[in-house]
Amino acid sequence: MDFFDRVGLPRRFAVDAAALEQAYLARSRALHPDYHRLGSSADQAASTELSASLNEAYTTLKDPFKRAEYLLQLAGGPTAGEYKDVPGDFLNEMLETRMGIAELSPGSPAAAALEKQLTDRRDTLLAKVGSMLDGSTPTRLVEARRLLNATKYVQNLIRDLRAM
Repeated sequence: MDFFDRVGLPRRFAVDAAALEQAYLARSRALHPDYHRLGSSADQAASTELSASLNEAYTTLKDPFKRAEYLLQLAGGPTAGEYKDVPGDFLNEMLETRMGIAELSPGSPAAAALEKQLTDRRDTLLAKVGSMLDGSTPTRLVEARRLLNATKYVQNLIRDLRAM
């Protein structure tokens, strides 16, 4: 059973956050070990295992990057370790951005503007990946991996910018 089945949602990149939350809470209540505390030890152990599995599914599916990685894995696409390429000139752009971050003052309007720009870039990349994964072909899976690799760079820059 894949993560989408565990929470009761269709397998696709676009997930309604409220529907995911509602499905997770409903299944969580039914599976929670406290609900089965009067059952046999086998029932309690199964409840604990199923609850942990549901939590893992929810954690993965609520994060768009993790959800894209998971869908790519389900489709048989390459992992980040197997395919490390990013779109052309992307690394040069990220290096320039990283150097620009080093020159910013924490909390400055320029830092806030750059964070917004990077967040928009990440969201755009993830949207492209999502459309590629919802009807994937082997060529699209490689391109989806390339864009996910780029997304990881952008996420790291956002993290570094917020940590200044």
